[in-house]
Amino acid sequence: MPHANLNAFRENRYSQNGEDGIIGEIFRRLNISTGWFVEFGAWDGKHLSNSYNLVAHHGWSGVFIEGNPQKFQDLLQTTAQFPGKLHPICAMVGFEGEGKLGDLLARTPIPKDFELLSIDIDSYDWQVWNALENYRPKLVIIECNCSIAADVYSIHNPPVSEGASFKALVDLGKKRGYTLVGHTGNCFFVLNELAPALQLDPAALANPESFFDHAKYRKERLVNFCREILLKKLLHEIFRILDERRQAAKAAKRGG
Repeated sequence: MPHANLNAFRENRYSQNGEDGIIGEIFRRLNISTGWFVEFGAWDGKHLSNSYNLVAHHGWSGVFIEGNPQKFQDLLQTTAQFPGKLHPICAMVGFEGEGKLGDLLARTPIPKDFELLSIDIDSYDWQVWNALENYRPKLVIIECNCSIAADVYSIHNPPVSEGASFKALVDLGKKRGYTLVGHTGNCFFVLNELAPALQLDPAALANPESFFDHAKYRKERLVNFCREILLKKLLHEIFRILDERRQAAKAAKRGG
């Protein structure tokens, strides 16, 4: 019997929004018990990781990429615990020039058709995936800006917009030959030819918005609204204090 979505399998061992459980269920249905992953910015390879569970408990191999030299030292401590399994790279992943993901992966023995790509850099996620060449991961997990409505197309373009919207990522996935199969705040995409094996509701697959986490959207909108209110109050208080100081300075000058 088809399932409407994979959210029933949410579970966190190291992930943030239940990704560990969903990843496990996707690969179980695909009959994949081991493989390769790529994750960046990885920090220490454990904190809020979508892939550490795979290496720590299922014997996977992977590539961790971290651009911060200090955090990379923490990552090296983690990779040392799994000799020959993990390939750490200290680099900022970009979407042009030598920092493109494909060029970084070419330094490692990871196969072209590796199993999992996890993208979460809070900015140019859409651009990084769009620029990926020569590699075709089976499952892509990529962060979207959940404060943007599901039907709005937007990609990272500061200061105009931050992150990529759900719709922008769905459209990119379609262009690259992927089907959206879930959403936790991160979008889950599998290769089109693998989607039937997940036994999801065909009607849901045909309507990607049915996977959109509207509760998270409302939460993110509320958080952003509160931030704006607090920022306005803070700015108002700063200007009030500055004005009082100017008035006091003027009064002191007149009195002198």
